[in-house]
Amino acid sequence: MESTLSAQALIEQFGPREAMEYDVVVVGAGPAGLATAIRLKQLAADKGREVSVCVLEKGSEPGAHILSGAVMDPIALAELFPDWKARGAPLNQPVTGDDLLILSETGARRTPDWLMPRNFHNHGCHVVRLGAVAKWLGEQAEALGVEIFPGFAAAEVLYNDDGSVKGVATGHLGLGKDGQPTDGFQLGMELHAKYTVFAEGARGHLGKQLIARFQLDAGRDPQSYSIGIKELWEIDPAKAQPGRVVHTAGWPIADDTFGGGFLYHLEDNKVTLGFVVGLDYQNPWMSPFEEMQRWKSHPAIRAHIEGGKRIGYGARAINNGSPQALPKTVFPGGALVGCDAGYMNAARIKGSHAAIKSGMLCAEAVFEALAAGRAHDELSAYPQAFEASWLHEELQQSRNFKLWFKKGPLMGQLMTGVEQWLMPKLGIASPPWTLHRDQADHTALKPAAQMPPISYPKPDGKLTFDRLSSVFVSSTNHEENQPAHLTLKDPGVPVAINLATYAGPESRYCPAGVYEFIQSDDGNGQMSERLQINAQNCVHCKTCDIKDPTQNIVWITPEGGGGPNYAGM
Repeated sequence: MESTLSAQALIEQFGPREAMEYDVVVVGAGPAGLATAIRLKQLAADKGREVSVCVLEKGSEPGAHILSGAVMDPIALAELFPDWKARGAPLNQPVTGDDLLILSETGARRTPDWLMPRNFHNHGCHVVRLGAVAKWLGEQAEALGVEIFPGFAAAEVLYNDDGSVKGVATGHLGLGKDGQPTDGFQLGMELHAKYTVFAEGARGHLGKQLIARFQLDAGRDPQSYSIGIKELWEIDPAKAQPGRVVHTAGWPIADDTFGGGFLYHLEDNKVTLGFVVGLDYQNPWMSPFEEMQRWKSHPAIRAHIEGGKRIGYGARAINNGSPQALPKTVFPGGALVGCDAGYMNAARIKGSHAAIKSGMLCAEAVFEALAAGRAHDELSAYPQAFEASWLHEELQQSRNFKLWFKKGPLMGQLMTGVEQWLMPKLGIASPPWTLHRDQADHTALKPAAQMPPISYPKPDGKLTFDRLSSVFVSSTNHEENQPAHLTLKDPGVPVAINLATYAGPESRYCPAGVYEFIQSDDGNGQMSERLQINAQNCVHCKTCDIKDPTQNIVWITPEGGGGPNYAGM
């Protein structure tokens, strides 16, 4: 409430804010947002109409904040640009082989090709740097006349008097740590649109607000998330296997936790690898970052990268993508696309094709509404088109994947075999049963006293690393003199509850060393613990916003242009 009043006071003192009018404003220049903008312009050109489209991107350029494995299925890209190869889309490395490994602490069992479930088949896909794909999509969008504003964070949803979405406002620039204007202060700008499309990625700051305001998740399962921690390596050319795709299950993850690893060979002697941990894990002593470092020490993983050099690092929350948790995606004046809605196929470990397809479906509904002279209403044609699409069919096929694994690794492996291997062979496209969950991720932690502490090995600086050196290679930077974008509803909760009951899990689940409990003098000569927030380190993964057991941490947008710069990731 205080920040809202402060923002309004600034507008009253320095305002009014300048406003720009567009037919469509898109928030986020990732695959979903750019596909929305591109498809709108394509349709407008086909019909000889003018549609003004603006895309806001909080990163320094399209792709700067994009992080994904990634093995990309080009199915949706081929619908958006049938000539994507001729246009030079950076899908340079076709998949040449798949390995699915079940790890023990020292050994690995490879799944025979004939037993490989369909969700792990990657024939026809490409190993990509998704940031480069987003940058390329941005170039295609600008060539079609889309206006892209990088370095501008959409910080606020604007509403019409009837409650429909009017547009968004960018954050103010030049506020000091105390929230007061500095000499370089500039008011944010309002962008008004007939329709506003939100494509912020998983756990979008504004998308979260819209879901709550319009009760878009009413009657749906709670959304489930994982954290993905990724590194980029340059390896010995003798070890390069361009196009080789490796997925792992088992060690080092505990039996009651959903998770696994990936390792993909790119072109040019590069390997991208990472570890995914479900954010409904129970043990507050767990550190997803440390699990990833430990995983790299396994002989089956070490063999690919030992002797190489780590050149990139990042982390991001990931939707687990069950259709049961997909919110209603439309509301008066706008829509959610991509991972802001939850379009993700966790079973295939792929979301970029779903993001592009959802953006195209949304764009077609928006264009139809604009052509009919409508504005600020509900785009019912978008969810209807999704229900009739191949994307809906694909997500339905894998809707139980993550939920089976919550019943244990053996059950997960067995039922993945049934649903993703046996049923397709029997001509059954989709399982006849649907699993559900009723627990939000943040409710899963158990008190620290009830769970076994986990001892992690110290990093060696060659194969395994600490958090701060990792953040350094993510090229993360924020303007230091700005209000903290990691906010606490109640400053007393971290020590009184999180530390006392859960041993301070924020100091372990954050992959960037943002949160640390330190000893300080309470002013009476007594030493006490307090939470220090190192916001400068934040890689915008949103894990804290999801996993905080008291939901006391709220991630908001920092000044535009800040955060990681995932060049080549």
